[in-house]
Amino acid sequence: MTDPQTAAVIYNPIKVDIDLLRSTVGHEAGQAGWAESLWFETSEEDVGQDATARALEKGVDLVIVAGGDGTVRAVVEAVRGHDVPVALLPSGTGNLLARNLEMSLDDVPGSIHAAFTGAERSIDVGMIRIERDDKSRDEHAFVVMAGLGLDAKMIANTDEGLKKKAGWAAYLKAMAVSLRDKGELHVRFRLNDGRPLRATVHTLILANCGSLPGNILLLPDAVLDDGLFDLLMARPGGPIGWVRTLAKVIWANQIVRRTKTGHDLAGQQKNDGDLHFETTTDLVARFSRPEEIELDGDGFGKAVAFKAWVEPGSLRVRTATAP
Repeated sequence: MTDPQTAAVIYNPIKVDIDLLRSTVGHEAGQAGWAESLWFETSEEDVGQDATARALEKGVDLVIVAGGDGTVRAVVEAVRGHDVPVALLPSGTGNLLARNLEMSLDDVPGSIHAAFTGAERSIDVGMIRIERDDKSRDEHAFVVMAGLGLDAKMIANTDEGLKKKAGWAAYLKAMAVSLRDKGELHVRFRLNDGRPLRATVHTLILANCGSLPGNILLLPDAVLDDGLFDLLMARPGGPIGWVRTLAKVIWANQIVRRTKTGHDLAGQQKNDGDLHFETTTDLVARFSRPEEIELDGDGFGKAVAFKAWVEPGSLRVRTATAP
């Protein structure tokens, strides 16, 4: 007779109702015939990597992550290379990966039930090696997107206190501040080990999937399990250009592409003077000056260069139903 399986719960105590979480996990684990779950709390010093590493050392069969996007990213980074599935309990402001997996964002019992009884889906993981101004390098995983320029400046300008009170609306104020920054991003880059290219942009986003909070579909062709990044480079010309760009994104992605017929009519995203799209399995980029960079909605300081690549199907995610 084999021993019952064991789950580890990695949780951010600020984001969850721990009493409800413990009782629901205990009930669902018992119903599924699993052993008592192990519990690991995150902190400011450890947003999830060390807690997950301790869980994996115990030989757990499942990692349940209950926290925001930063906790999810940290857990994925630690689970990478281990044959252990991850289940999500959406608990933050953005819940970016959960949104792109089309999970319910406000059903705690349902999410926990799916963790123990649901289907598994393999998705891609993005890896990035960031070079700093002092020539040091650090490597991270991400599951949603990496961004520089306006995207990362918006994250850096977000008031954390306001974010806790107002949620995603706090980013609107940060966006207004960031749009006043006239600095352009001069990039030398190479896709798929191809020839060197140059671009001048306001925003560079390397995406593993395309939906953002507020039901905003930024990159509709980005898919979690296609083994590709979708690259967006934006350079609108002044305020009118930003209005034109936002209108295109909202009209094409939020309205036209929301139906299969509309998606077929719209076809692939097209390059123009404001927006440029590419797909790639890897990207090497260098910038004319240190630039703010964000991963999955969290600021990661400034980068002078980076190398990013896809690890196809390297993360197993437990969801309510198979894709």
